[in-house]
Amino acid sequence: MDIYTRLGTHCHEDVFTTVMLDSDQRERGRLKLTAENGEEVRVFLERGKPLLVGEYLRSECNKVVQVVGAVEPVSHASCDDWEVFAKACYHLGNRHTKVEVGARWLRIKPDHVLEEMLHLLGLVVTHEEAIFKPESGAYSHGHQHH
Repeated sequence: MDIYTRLGTHCHEDVFTTVMLDSDQRERGRLKLTAENGEEVRVFLERGKPLLVGEYLRSECNKVVQVVGAVEPVSHASCDDWEVFAKACYHLGNRHTKVEVGARWLRIKPDHVLEEMLHLLGLVVTHEEAIFKPESGAYSHGHQHH
């Protein structure tokens, strides 16, 4: 089954099958996968626009496939101080690190150097298994000069 069409995160049609993707796979525009039902799926989408957890895709044979997030290792860092949290986000952004951001918590892919930096800034760092959904970036929806 070949897929060329994105339907977004809302769909009222029946889902034929799902594909489970980790955060790295969701960033690729070309993928060869095995769906939950065992069927081979080939994805051919525009590059530079990551797939979203929960997004729906349409195959050439008009079947709907939903993207499911895979659980993967992540480092979870948190603190009670908004200023400390803001500094942590700044330093990770300055290193072009993919970050999932919550209310005074963040997740990154495990990296002992970044984890030590976060610890030194005052955050508590733990390791978890979770679906990693990093921010897509300021220009992910296209950038135009006015």
